[in-house]
Amino acid sequence: MSIQQEIILRHKSSGHVRFQIPERLCSDEVASFVSDAINDFDGVYRVNLFRNKQKLAIRFVEENLPFQELVQQLLTLLSDLEKKGFFKAKPDAIKTSSFTNNLKLSNWKGTRWAKDKYTETKETAQAISILAKLGLKKKPEILANPEKTLITFFNDVLVLFLIKIHWKLISKKWILAPLKYRYQWLTIFYLMFLFIRSKTTKK
Repeated sequence: MSIQQEIILRHKSSGHVRFQIPERLCSDEVASFVSDAINDFDGVYRVNLFRNKQKLAIRFVEENLPFQELVQQLLTLLSDLEKKGFFKAKPDAIKTSSFTNNLKLSNWKGTRWAKDKYTETKETAQAISILAKLGLKKKPEILANPEKTLITFFNDVLVLFLIKIHWKLISKKWILAPLKYRYQWLTIFYLMFLFIRSKTTKK
């Protein structure tokens, strides 16, 4: 029986789905790898694989990843892994290491996800560092009005954070159908207006 036929849908609600999965998906190596790969799907923000109960729970943003597309990506992932013999790997260290090398895990989504998260964290830290340096250059202003300076600084951080977490939606969804997502665009323009006005308001 193929791996696709062993995946059973147990629960489906808005942004949440749960599957019954076969035992061969519940070993340490397989469970960890599959969870990371699914977590890399555009629109998925949480993956829980319960090995003892043989359940896979996925939480996702339906606006970014429709249910049918999620299922298709999941089945494609598992089918590809099955064809490569991933579920036949032995748990001992030697065979696991050899199998990992054969699969070239550096090219798999799970590994790329870890690298991307490291890069994103590093970029965010660098951005905050730059903002902090810009703020520290204005020492007289900080001493004169520390509350206003701190509020401005954290507003800048918030804007960067909002852009970062919505960038995939903006670039892959909203910009392609501006009328469909007109309310989202109105929100963006209004927030940008407030942000620019806060920077240009005379003191």
